[in-house]
Amino acid sequence: MTNTIVLGMQWGDEGKGKIVDLICPAFDAVARYQGGHNAGHTVKFGDRHFALHFLPSGILQEGMSCVLGNGMVISPEAFFAELDGLREAGVEAEGRLFISDRAHVILPTHVNLDTGREETRGASKIGTTARGIGPAYETKSSRSGLRICELASSELDDRLRVQHRQIAPQLSDLGAEPPMRPSALAKACREWAERLAPYVRDTARLLNGWIDKRRRILFEGAQGALLDLDHGTYPFVTSSSSTAGGVSTGTGVPPRRIGGVLGVIKAYVTRVGGGPFVTELDDEVGKHLQERGNEVGTSTGRPRRCGWFDAVAARYAVMLNGTNALALTKLDVLDDLDEIKVCTGYRLGDELIRDFPTRIAVLEKAEPVYRTVPGWKQPTAGVLDFADLPPAARDYIQVLEEEVGVPVGLVSTGPRREETILVDRKEMRRLVSGKLELIAERRDAA
Repeated sequence: MTNTIVLGMQWGDEGKGKIVDLICPAFDAVARYQGGHNAGHTVKFGDRHFALHFLPSGILQEGMSCVLGNGMVISPEAFFAELDGLREAGVEAEGRLFISDRAHVILPTHVNLDTGREETRGASKIGTTARGIGPAYETKSSRSGLRICELASSELDDRLRVQHRQIAPQLSDLGAEPPMRPSALAKACREWAERLAPYVRDTARLLNGWIDKRRRILFEGAQGALLDLDHGTYPFVTSSSSTAGGVSTGTGVPPRRIGGVLGVIKAYVTRVGGGPFVTELDDEVGKHLQERGNEVGTSTGRPRRCGWFDAVAARYAVMLNGTNALALTKLDVLDDLDEIKVCTGYRLGDELIRDFPTRIAVLEKAEPVYRTVPGWKQPTAGVLDFADLPPAARDYIQVLEEEVGVPVGLVSTGPRREETILVDRKEMRRLVSGKLELIAERRDAA
């Protein structure tokens, strides 16, 4: 029995939603552990299309229990909107969706502050989704935040007054929209508390209790390893721990109860927002990747920057997360290219760099060192057997495995659940507790 983490190995948008949706039948519950409604997890199967920003992708599996862990920040309004949208699509979450009572709340004042700051940054914009997530984590760290369990508590009014005194002067200095009066905000909080009540639990106790009963947990990451607050391309990062280390602090499940990591990685690289991007392509190839890959942010609607696969960054992400196997996505986007490049190192002046640098200034000056391989010029979309891939496509996957040092256990050949190759590797079998055949049934039934 293995409890497994699925997380992104790049700057997000790797296709985690599809992978979680596909493999979740091998598990009994899916838990998110960080972030807020800044995720953009797209799930497609048959003629159905879901864009999830808040809820775990496992919510689409009938009967699957889903958890929003204490490491998340929760916008009640966004939560209700996503829940209502799923209900309209025929997906019911009652009785199987749970929110940590320790998760912090995103308030309208956080959104005002996020928006005001980003507007004043000018050319130095970070690229935040401006949904209040960063400021909510700030108030959490400053010990003035509001937790889900306190939405209708006796200390609510005092907490809101403290936050108001902290945030109101900042909003005034930014020329941003003024905050709600604490009394009006308290009324909204109590209304949220009443509607949230059926979902609120001590999820750390819930998850560990399930594991005691040998129920398998799939932990779903949001964003990507290179956006991690500590280990990412700071300051162009998210506000939480998006690497594997964030799972224990974000759910209350100890490390020894987590069995492995499946890293989701694109066959090329994309990035939304600001920050260094060594392999970025500002040419026709980059434009082709953007158009062919439909590279538009699920949460933001912004076009994604595109570039060649960066093995330096991927090796770094593998090291940080202890990745056991990779799910390679969007291989089919490369089908029409004559040649494909893989960045194997960076050059800084006369120095060849093999390890991912810490300083942004170094990344901004670094030049990619490429290994060029031939393209396959054949369609791979919808291929279901590894042996049916063009030889050059199989060779490309082998190059990535060699450069990154981790085997590929899944290959996505299209956006839909059914467009996936399951590679029978021992590492992959272990991560899904030997249930590859069950996953294949879900794929083929789509």
